Amino acid sequence: MKKLLISLSTAGLLIGLSACSSSQASDNDEVIAETKAGNISSDDLYIAMKEKYGEQALQELLYKKVLEDKYKVEKEELDKKVKEIKDQAGSNFEALLMQNNIKDEKELKEILKEQLLVEKAAIQDIKVTDKEIKESYENYKPEIKARHILLEDEKTAKDIKNRLNDGEKFEDLAKEFSKDPGSAEDGGDLGWFGSGKMVPEFEEAAYALEVNKFSDPIKTQNGYHIIQVTEKKEKESFESMRKELEYQLKVSKIDNSKIEEVMKKEFEDAKVKINDKELKGILETSSASK
Repeated sequence: MKKLLISLSTAGLLIGLSACSSSQASDNDEVIAETKAGNISSDDLYIAMKEKYGEQALQELLYKKVLEDKYKVEKEELDKKVKEIKDQAGSNFEALLMQNNIKDEKELKEILKEQLLVEKAAIQDIKVTDKEIKESYENYKPEIKARHILLEDEKTAKDIKNRLNDGEKFEDLAKEFSKDPGSAEDGGDLGWFGSGKMVPEFEEAAYALEVNKFSDPIKTQNGYHIIQVTEKKEKESFESMRKELEYQLKVSKIDNSKIEEVMKKEFEDAKVKINDKELKGILETSSASK
């Protein structure tokens, strides 16, 4: 599912400023910035933001308003999603938020909530078979936690492996020699990850390792890796995982056209009417097609 193009905070700012463009705006137009060339008012800012973000912001707010009236996202669901992201990001969590222009964990939860609402609406008429669920379980690999040292050539990688075997600390060697800037400063830690998150050669080698053992140099498109798996999660029973597997299978069948189709129906059912003529196009387009 395509991530919405602007954050809820931007949408909120736009709607907040809209109060300044009411029929009384001209009487209470606040000066936002002053310059020798002239002032910028709240009306000016609202109009500029409306032109640039108007349809996207309104659509995001409508999604939330309409879907929250029919579907519920539990606090536990959001906490679980955030924990998964934190586990995968490790000490890079704050950097990950910054890279995605997300202010803080609270805003992340707002974005995740909206995505979950859209998912819940979109999967309502999607069916999966028992066979699909069982196959998904058979192919499922529990998450593992690992760290690595990335080297440019095989000779250096073998030398590092020997130094590890001689008792040198993994984290010290990672900080000194690893060519992966994203993990080197954290001792090579990659956090938790599951199937499909790493390149195939890396994933195969990592899953084959016993906990705390060092791999031989593993060649990938990025170079040569020395891998150490530090923790492994146990695979739960089929019955305990069935509901989640079914949900994820349904979500995997969602595409942009499905979201557009579902949201068009949701808007019709909610009798959405756009009174601002400049934003009426939102009913003919969707974020899925932007």
